[in-house]
Amino acid sequence: MKDGQKLVFHGEGDQEPDLEPGDVIIVLDQKDHSVFQRRGHDLIMKMKIHLSESLCGFKRTIETLDNRVLIITSRPGEVIKHGDLKCILNEGMPIHKSPLDKGYLIIQFMVMFPDHQWLPREKLPILEALLPPREEVMITDDMDQVELTEFDPREKTCRNSREVYEEDEEGPRTGVQCQTS
Repeated sequence: MKDGQKLVFHGEGDQEPDLEPGDVIIVLDQKDHSVFQRRGHDLIMKMKIHLSESLCGFKRTIETLDNRVLIITSRPGEVIKHGDLKCILNEGMPIHKSPLDKGYLIIQFMVMFPDHQWLPREKLPILEALLPPREEVMITDDMDQVELTEFDPREKTCRNSREVYEEDEEGPRTGVQCQTS
């Protein structure tokens, strides 16, 4: 049943002589869950996996709302990308008035990448040889090479940068000056 759905038991309220009994009305209030979110008959969850698991396969367990344990497996060579969605049939919520039918359990995968400098520089060529080749870029003299730096959208600044117009080698700038005649 869905959040806010009503169950009405007609004539089941207080029963007294010479009075018609009222109805008992129950309104369902769905609680939040730490793992699953409900969308209709489907359950949605996020699962973090390591980069090695996304590329080489994995086995994981999921404890269901009815306390069963499911084992999910990703086959070696089946690449799971960050944000990919996979589903398990008949592991969602039971369908009202059809309890043998259930929705899907939908899993959104969050691929965790290794930290900076996790692999020694001398081993990078070994890793690169195992991965698909990177795209070659033709560099010409009329192109500008720039460097990437970390960016925090909350601070709206790049790490290790300075305000471009704040100061230069000659001292603070005085702003734009227009020549008048």
